[in-house]
Amino acid sequence: TPYRLKRHGKIWTIPGAGNMSVRQLIIASQNEGKIAEIKELLAPLGITVASSDDLHLPDVEETGKTFRENAILKARAIATYTDIPSLADDSGLCVDALNGRPGVYTARYGGYEKLLGEMKNIAPEERTARFECILALCIPNGPTNVFEGVSEGHISTQAKGEGGFGFDPVFIPNGDTRTYAEMSRDEKNQTSHRAKALAKLMDFLKNGPGDAA
Repeated sequence: TPYRLKRHGKIWTIPGAGNMSVRQLIIASQNEGKIAEIKELLAPLGITVASSDDLHLPDVEETGKTFRENAILKARAIATYTDIPSLADDSGLCVDALNGRPGVYTARYGGYEKLLGEMKNIAPEERTARFECILALCIPNGPTNVFEGVSEGHISTQAKGEGGFGFDPVFIPNGDTRTYAEMSRDEKNQTSHRAKALAKLMDFLKNGPGDAA
């Protein structure tokens, strides 16, 4: 059966300053890997979560020049379209030796094989990189709050691991010798950029406002 959320009635509330209760939430994404991670990390809050893909919503073009701009425009577009609180993620890999590329173009870059090819002559000590994640939570006719998470690490010389998605097989976070693709989802969620941003979001949902845009 199709996933349905009510468009009318009391589907979300803001009881007062410093105490927000979101009962239903749309993840403004069609990336299955991102959606799975976000749903799992939000599960303890008891929020009913659906994705744009679940509800067959139109995709939102990413026209921003930064992760923050893209996350905000996606969250606002879906919240306006559905009249339901929406959470958007924009994230990507920033490699120092490539002047921050692929950055906001990570999803359209071409995969980790291309990255390894571009970096084949880059010395190990110069392969530093980071995953960055911006989450934007938009309340219909209300504020948009932004949460950031960063995972520092470096790019391996070859792909390793079968888990994760995207560039996980070539990213080794600081403090570990394994790529994200070699870790279980629980292990990745302890240090990932998205987990760090979601931890800030969950603190906001429990305790109150943060960085409003």
